This record gives sequence, C-alpha cells and structure tokens, in this order.
Amino acid sequence: MSLPEVKLSDPKALRGYAHPLRMALIGLLRQQGPMTATQAAERLGESVPNCSFHLRQLAKYGLAERAPGADARERPWRATALNTSWDDVSDDPQTRAAVDELSAVQLALYVRKAEEFLARRAEESTAWRAVTGFADRPVYVTVDEMAALRARIDALVTEYDDRIADPAKRPAGSRKVSLIRLALLADPPPTDALADATGPTTTAATNDSPTTANTNTAVAGASPTTDHANAATTGAGGGDGDGGGDGELPVSGPVARDLGEQESDR
Repeated sequence: MSLPEVKLSDPKALRGYAHPLRMALIGLLRQQGPMTATQAAERLGESVPNCSFHLRQLAKYGLAERAPGADARERPWRATALNTSWDDVSDDPQTRAAVDELSAVQLALYVRKAEEFLARRAEESTAWRAVTGFADRPVYVTVDEMAALRARIDALVTEYDDRIADPAKRPAGSRKVSLIRLALLADPPPTDALADATGPTTTAATNDSPTTANTNTAVAGASPTTDHANAATTGAGGGDGDGGGDGELPVSGPVARDLGEQESDR
C-alpha cells in the first residue's frame, strides 16, 4: 500500500521541518492520534506554549491540522499524513542547502538512536539480538543499478506498510523496528581523466536493512514514542522514497522563528 504523504519542496518548509521538537510532535500525532498541545507536552516533557507554537508552525507547512475536539474547550491537532518526504535532486542552491542541512542533523540523530539501542540491547532476547544490529557491505554498481537496487529494497519494506496504518494487522509478537537506510559513496567523484580510463567507480555499502546509493544500513530495535512518519525507512538526503523524514527521528536545524501570537491549547 502507499502511505499518505506530505512532500516538502520549498527551502523554507524544509528548514521549518528541521527541528527536533517538530519532528517529535509529528511522530507522536502519527503514532498516537489526535491530541492537544497539553497532551503532547505531557508525553514529550515539554512546555505547553512551546508545543503549541511548534504545532502551529507544522500546520503552516501542511504537516499538521486541527481535529474535532470532544468539546468546545478542546483544540486537538492531528497529522495530515503518515509520511513526510522530499527530493534531493534540485539544482536550486537554496533547496540543496536546506536538504543538506536537514540530512546532516538527521544523520546525527540516527547515530544517537543507534547508540541508545546499543545501550539497552543486552536487555533484548537472543532472538531479537540476532536479527537487529549493524552491518555493511560494499557493492560496485552503476547509478542505474543502484536505482534498481533501491527500488527493490523499498518494495520489500512497503509490503509491511499496511501495519502502520492499521494496528489490527500487526501479528502477535510484532514490534516496531527502525530501518535506517544510508547510501554512501565510498570515494569522491573521479576526475574526468580517471573516468575516461576506468569508467564509473561508484561504491555502495549495504547493511542488513534498506539502502540507497552505496549503502550503509542500520537496524535498530523497537523504538520509543517519537515516530519520520511511522514508516521506518530513511534514505540519504532524508527519508522515504526520494528522501524524507518520518517524524520518528527528530531532526534539528536553524529555523526562522516567527513567534506571532501564542494560542492557548487545552
């Protein structure tokens, strides 16, 4: 199945999404459904005004919206989609800079997430320890072969998408696993002379999990509340598809803050 998705393309929106609390809020709304700023603040250990401000910013970028409340005093929020994505193919310098900024902070958060998993991995059963963890493998491919490999990996993971939207479809004993896909070129681009002599030299390192262009993949065990979309695959340049962030892994970065008028959310 195809998950409902918000695709970001504007540099301002990309930078606006690159904020740890905003991605944590989106993950929370995607995992636990509509809630007020007060409820979100309780779950994330943040202040209500802070959550209220960042929820309004998410709404400005089309990532969150108001949901019907139980009464006139309740003003809950909900996510507009289950996934967020963006492309990493723009020739516009501002867009490329925004994507690179988002990707850099996202990578730092992937590392932190992996470190947190390793710190508690000993508490997991032998069965789960055997199927989670990290690995890498170099592969020599052309850009077309890498695109095909990525598509095959995405297709495999997509088979489980219906379990994201419908908890009833999750089999007994299933747990949430974060598949983090890193596609890393092992060497700098070849010079023209070297390319003429030897041809393309793109290298890919792959993990036990989804990958993109030369890939390192990390698989971390069941993850906490903050869900880049409940979907758990992220690629080089961020996220699902051509790049994106699921809300699962908060992303931070410089954000132009237009505080405006603070609302009271109950």
